[in-house]
Amino acid sequence: MAFKCLFFHLVLALSLNYYSTQANLANPTSQSQFFDLMNKYVSGNLISNWKGNSYCNFTGVSCDVQENIVQIDITGWSLSGKFPGEICTHLPKLRVLRLGHNRFDGEFPYSIVNCSVLQELNMSAIYFTGPLPDFSRLKKMKILDLSYNRFSGDFPMSIFNLTDLEVLNFNENTGFNLWKLPENVSNLAKLKSMVLTTCMLHGQIPTIVGNMTSLMDLELSGNYLAGRVPRELGLLKNLKQLELYYNQLEGEIPGELGNLTELIDLDMSVNKFVGKIPESICRLPKLKVLQLYNNSLVGKIPGVIANSTTLNTLSLYSNFLTGHVPQNLGKSSTMVGVDLSENQLSGRLPDGLCNGGKLNYLLVLQNLFSGEIPESYAECKSLIRFRVSSNNLEGKIPKGIFSLPHASIIDVAYNNLTGSICGEIRYARNLSEMFMQGNRISGVIPAEISMAMNLVKIDLSNNFLSGAIPSQIGNLRRLNLLNLQNNELSSSIPESISLLKFLNVLDLSSNRLTGKIPESLAKLLPNSLNFSNNHLSGEIPFKFIKGGVLESFSGNPKLCVPPNLATSRPNFPICPHDYNRKKLNVVWAIVISLAIVTLGTILFLKRWLNKNKEVYENEDTMSSSFFSYDVKSFHRLSFDQREIIDAMVDKNIVGYGGSGTVYKIDLNNGETIAVKKLWSKSVKNVNDDQLTLDKELKTEVETLGSVRHKNIVKLYCYFSSLDCSLLVYEYMPNGNLWDGLHRGNVFLDWPIRHQIALGVAQGLAYLHHDLMPPIIHRDIKSTNILLDVDYQPKVADFGIAKVLQAIGSKDSTTTVIAGTYGYLAPEYAYSSKATTKCDVYSFGVVLMELLTGKKPVEAEFGENKNIIYWVSTKVETKEGAIDVLDKRVGESYKEDMIKVLRIAIRCTCRTPTLRPTMNEVVQLLIEADPCKFDCCKFSDKPKDQFDL
Repeated sequence: MAFKCLFFHLVLALSLNYYSTQANLANPTSQSQFFDLMNKYVSGNLISNWKGNSYCNFTGVSCDVQENIVQIDITGWSLSGKFPGEICTHLPKLRVLRLGHNRFDGEFPYSIVNCSVLQELNMSAIYFTGPLPDFSRLKKMKILDLSYNRFSGDFPMSIFNLTDLEVLNFNENTGFNLWKLPENVSNLAKLKSMVLTTCMLHGQIPTIVGNMTSLMDLELSGNYLAGRVPRELGLLKNLKQLELYYNQLEGEIPGELGNLTELIDLDMSVNKFVGKIPESICRLPKLKVLQLYNNSLVGKIPGVIANSTTLNTLSLYSNFLTGHVPQNLGKSSTMVGVDLSENQLSGRLPDGLCNGGKLNYLLVLQNLFSGEIPESYAECKSLIRFRVSSNNLEGKIPKGIFSLPHASIIDVAYNNLTGSICGEIRYARNLSEMFMQGNRISGVIPAEISMAMNLVKIDLSNNFLSGAIPSQIGNLRRLNLLNLQNNELSSSIPESISLLKFLNVLDLSSNRLTGKIPESLAKLLPNSLNFSNNHLSGEIPFKFIKGGVLESFSGNPKLCVPPNLATSRPNFPICPHDYNRKKLNVVWAIVISLAIVTLGTILFLKRWLNKNKEVYENEDTMSSSFFSYDVKSFHRLSFDQREIIDAMVDKNIVGYGGSGTVYKIDLNNGETIAVKKLWSKSVKNVNDDQLTLDKELKTEVETLGSVRHKNIVKLYCYFSSLDCSLLVYEYMPNGNLWDGLHRGNVFLDWPIRHQIALGVAQGLAYLHHDLMPPIIHRDIKSTNILLDVDYQPKVADFGIAKVLQAIGSKDSTTTVIAGTYGYLAPEYAYSSKATTKCDVYSFGVVLMELLTGKKPVEAEFGENKNIIYWVSTKVETKEGAIDVLDKRVGESYKEDMIKVLRIAIRCTCRTPTLRPTMNEVVQLLIEADPCKFDCCKFSDKPKDQFDL
């Protein structure tokens, strides 16, 4: 009996153990269903390899010893489709789910909140939309990363009840309603990293945050936080990174932050801080990065900062700091970046900044520094940007400064520097911008400057340079600005300058230049050109006279104009001619005059005889209407304004826009112009608001009429009356870029598209950077980019978009955002404040049009989605990036197009400060030129679609 009992217990124990083991084994059927769903609803190359039953061997899948799937990591697989929401039903043991950097559709999969054992959830950069669920059931969650999505609605406050959380990241979610950090944020006692940047956080930082002593990383930048920084943050003894930049914080920076002895990175820039920089912060033993720029800080830079052995980045620009910079700065630590610009700092520049040999950025412009530039800077081979302009520096520029091998900008302008430009500049192979204006530099411009092949801008104006302009300067094929104004340069103007096809600004005025004006320079029209106040002689080439830039030659007593133009150009003498030539000119003048008079008489009589009585009776009315126009001309006009009015009939209409009607008018002199009739209104309905708009429009138009750039549409004149306003432009025979890309009449290959992109960028760079004050376009789009006969682009409708749109609105007193849906920068949409970075964003959209051949908004992108969203979902891999490119463009240009795609993505960054300037965009596009090695094989003009 005892044996039977023992046997029974043994069998029972074995049975229980068997069933217990079976209970712990994974349910293969359920797990199989998950992979079936993935293959059914999700697309991607890697996911197609999930076949068979060996789940635990699949790439991206991890299991425990009982073959339960505990981890799915498919980060960056470029997957698309709908992620199965039932994942926790099929994988109940799942602890880690990483889905980031894919392009799944729709909203957050709500059923994930049922994954009761989930410890890590990473959904970064999926661009999910919609509201978020209650996360309260995810009690074991340790890592939650939902950054770079487009969630909306209320912020999920339930997250602050997940007491096991160690990492929380909600970076770049701007769709939330404004929300505040709750007092129960301190429930997250185990939290090590809290990243809540750019996610609509406002209010004050709760003092209770000081109790979260496990924090190592606290990032709250890019929000709407206000009030003072609580001194309790000084209790966060483990904190290594504190980022509070781009908020509205105020008051003094608490000295208690000096207790954060583990702190490595402190950035509190772009706030409203006042008072002094706390000395305690400058003593922090591990601090590497200190950024406090764009505040209202005063006083001296604490001297103890020079004792730091760890500091590598110091950015304090745009404050009100005074006194001397600690002279030992950089001698105890390896500096990488120093920016002290736009303060009131004085004394000598510290000479040890580059002792560590890694200094990339030295920016101290707009201060009161004096003394000489330290010789040690010439040995700073790592420098990329060297800017010391607008100070009181004196003495010679160290020779090695000119040959810094990695420098892209050398800016020593507006000081009292002397000496000469040395030939070592030949080694400055990466130099793109050299600014030396407003000094006392003497000597000659060395021919070796032509060996700095990447130069884009050279400004040597207002110095004492002498000798000749080196002819080799024509080798600088990327140059778009050359300013040599107000020097003592002699000899003639080199004809090689005409080779600079990207040149936008050429100023050689106020020198001692002699000789004739090379006619080949007319290739540079209609750019900004100035040859005034020299000793030039001979006849002014007719192309310059026709181009309306005669004022650029004033102050040259020996310059002259042909006899037939003498009466219309009274400020210039008549060119001397020999008798025979003069006689021949007189004969031709008489013949031509007689022909014109005869033809004019015939046309006049024919028109007069054919007019019916009604037209005749209304003649006085029409004349009265015409002469009621206020006419403002910006170029020498070769046509009769009356001719324009007569030609504004229906058959000449070529288009309609939100601001009015566009006419194409062929003039009697053979020229063609475009006339935009802006709006109409009844005289009796004119009110103060409309008169204000009239005045505002006139002011804008007069500014635009003074613009001279080859990539800006030339505005000839402006008519205004109580009835309407007319803008008279040069006519662009190839229409606008929108039609060229989307109407299918022609095919634009990549070299032509790149040419268009670069030309537009150069035009915008001119508006943004070469004018003072800068002009903001406000409505960059492909319909506002016009194409001439050679498909060179010209930007139209710049600067007046806001006025025109207000005029077109029913209530002209309403604040109207200029711009077009699909091109509009997100910050402009909610702040109504236009900046140059808004134009950069819109230009990025145009780049994407050129790259993809698609419109900014198309049905295939999804509801309320645009081209930027569509591109962003595809560019995680090179294959995905190539997939967005226009399939009609040849394979040989794919690599060049990928380079431009990177530029477009940077231009359309959601954060304005991360977008490049238009000057930088020009440089990047030049570097991406598909024809830079003269290997392009394409026709001068695009082909008809039907000829392909």
